[in-house]
Amino acid sequence: MKHSWNDRLESGRPLLKDGGTGTELRRRGFPMRADVWSALAAVTHFDLLRAIHLEHIEAGAEVITANTFATARFVLEEAGLGADFEAINRRSLQAAKEARDLAGRDVVVAASLSCLPPRFDPGSYPDRATERSAYIELAELFAAEGADLIVLEMLQDTEHAPLACAAARDSGLPFWLGLSCRQRDGELIAFDSPDVRLADCLDALLPFAPASVNIMHSPRATVLPALALVRERWDGSLGAYPALPGNGAIEDDVGTPTTPAELAALASQWIAQGARVIGGCCGTTPAHVRALAENRDMFDFSRLAVERRSRT
Repeated sequence: MKHSWNDRLESGRPLLKDGGTGTELRRRGFPMRADVWSALAAVTHFDLLRAIHLEHIEAGAEVITANTFATARFVLEEAGLGADFEAINRRSLQAAKEARDLAGRDVVVAASLSCLPPRFDPGSYPDRATERSAYIELAELFAAEGADLIVLEMLQDTEHAPLACAAARDSGLPFWLGLSCRQRDGELIAFDSPDVRLADCLDALLPFAPASVNIMHSPRATVLPALALVRERWDGSLGAYPALPGNGAIEDDVGTPTTPAELAALASQWIAQGARVIGGCCGTTPAHVRALAENRDMFDFSRLAVERRSRT
């Protein structure tokens, strides 16, 4: 099936994604939980969540991400919230869809699917069959509730990530890979798993044939070398939406907050490297998204389109 956002990417014009919903919730006073991150926002702070989505759209975002990063059944069950699985996920998607309706323009509602372990503890994953079933259940719910796209987030291993990729692929929805990495001694490694190379993650996950391969929730300085590594193995769409220091996000090798203007300048480098999905993850605010939108006219879209066609 052809999707409108595919047309935008193929035109050479970057597709603008939103910022970090979780950190934006926390910045505005939402009480985050150590076990389920921001999962309960759709239940306890629905209006705030919808307002954040709407602000990202008004800033120029063409893709907004539903607040479902930490809503797999096995994560919620460990927090005593298993019975609320369907309500939490449906309300999270509803908040994004209502924001789109209020904005009154064509916006992609993407559902986030991650391999987050219970309590952020890698030793707390359930058995493989339970984990696989949970990803399938979540992806099927996304499809049933009208999500346009699944964005797989913070993929960084070769054991759990393939299970999530298979569930997304089999849901019938298009899906994007979102890989998180760092640099160590000149090598790109998984963000939280220093024994796993980004190259090994790519070799394990690219065969699932995503619609785009994106470097996300990674330090700013990691984006360009990571995009280059992906391009060695992948000739399809690329994207970049890193985490930014400040606003409750990660610290990177510089450790100073990134202003909206600075993010726009960095994005021009990523676009020159081939990225077409552009945005931010944790620490990225609607003001950052607005700066990206305002600077898109600086890019030579006709040239980018010609370059893309010449590679295909």
